[in-house]
Amino acid sequence: MKIRNLICTMLIAATAAIGAAAQTGTMTPYSRYGLGILSDNATAAQRQMGGVGYAMHSGRTINVMNPASYARIDSMTFLFDMGLDVTCLWNEETAADGTRTRSNDFGGGLDYITMQFPIMRGLGASIGLLPYSSVGYAFGNSIDNGYASRSGSGSINEVYAGLGYSPLRGLSIGANIAYMFGSTYNDSYAITSGGSTTLFERQLEVHDWNLNLGLQYSLPIARRHELTIGATFSPGKNLHGNIAEFAYDQSFDSAPTESEESIDGRYSTPYSLGVGLGLTLNERLHIEVDGTYQPWSKAKYAGIKGDLNDRYKIAAGMQFVPNPRGSYFRRAHYRVGAFYNRDYLRVRGNELKDFGIGAGIGLPVPGFKTIVNVGLEWRHRQGSPAALIKENYLNITLGVNFNEMWFRPTKIY
Repeated sequence: MKIRNLICTMLIAATAAIGAAAQTGTMTPYSRYGLGILSDNATAAQRQMGGVGYAMHSGRTINVMNPASYARIDSMTFLFDMGLDVTCLWNEETAADGTRTRSNDFGGGLDYITMQFPIMRGLGASIGLLPYSSVGYAFGNSIDNGYASRSGSGSINEVYAGLGYSPLRGLSIGANIAYMFGSTYNDSYAITSGGSTTLFERQLEVHDWNLNLGLQYSLPIARRHELTIGATFSPGKNLHGNIAEFAYDQSFDSAPTESEESIDGRYSTPYSLGVGLGLTLNERLHIEVDGTYQPWSKAKYAGIKGDLNDRYKIAAGMQFVPNPRGSYFRRAHYRVGAFYNRDYLRVRGNELKDFGIGAGIGLPVPGFKTIVNVGLEWRHRQGSPAALIKENYLNITLGVNFNEMWFRPTKIY
């Protein structure tokens, strides 16, 4: 094993992780509610396939969506995957009087960092940094004798470690255990025509653990063809952390008012269940359909149940490699996919729904097994039955999947 390379890679990853924990590419007023916009832990390649992954496994890619996939890593391979996201947003809001307001925004940043390596035959491990949820918005409106401005930022992240083991041929089981950390901020400013400004800030800080269990079973259906069933489960739990509120009126020469209390017993997350069915033909074509269910209506938010919706998502995607040993573009990975999601957020009595399509290509780096994954993802989000704010996103996804044979024994001549 190339220890020097491993140390350098881990230092780079640790440095990038520090920056990733503070970044968010979220740009929607809907993230003001709940814990923000949730992440599904899909890599850049998986997002190009609609976000599928429960039944996906490969010795050359990392699939954090189902930790059972770690068992399929090649015994001499070290994998490192890092994803970037660039987002263009166009939104439209229709006021009660019929007036339409349009705007656009631009953002992005580091999305995730993951590593995977073998421990022994049939046993693989993975570590990394993933987003759990994120908040990002800024908007304002006129009020009597002044102007109101609202903004939000921050994210909740997960540092995880996981194992995948294959006890029987075709069967793999796995688990990720993660430490959740991070804060979200929601600020409201009231600016009067007289020039005074009042700030009210609400900060939610989370420090807790999370668990994700996975299973995959592959059934050969013909020579070099197989059908894979995958499933994941994360238990629901009460969240630990603190919530702080801060108010300051600049028009008075007085100290700001502050309050802080624990969120224990007042905030919780529901269990999460994911199921996928994948078909792989001749190691060149992979087709998959996934479903995700999370009963958020049973979760607590500020001690109240029923303010959130049950979330479900359906995704389908495919990947095709014309010839893994052919010319350059015949060795490329071609991907396409789509998804539909009823989100967990409920805004003014309206459900929040989004759907999208993705496509991309995995480009081999000449002379190496590294793959550069480049793709586009379009998605639309709005409320229902009242549309509220209509949002259209164009995401440019970029992932670099480093594949190194670091565990090959050195020959002594």
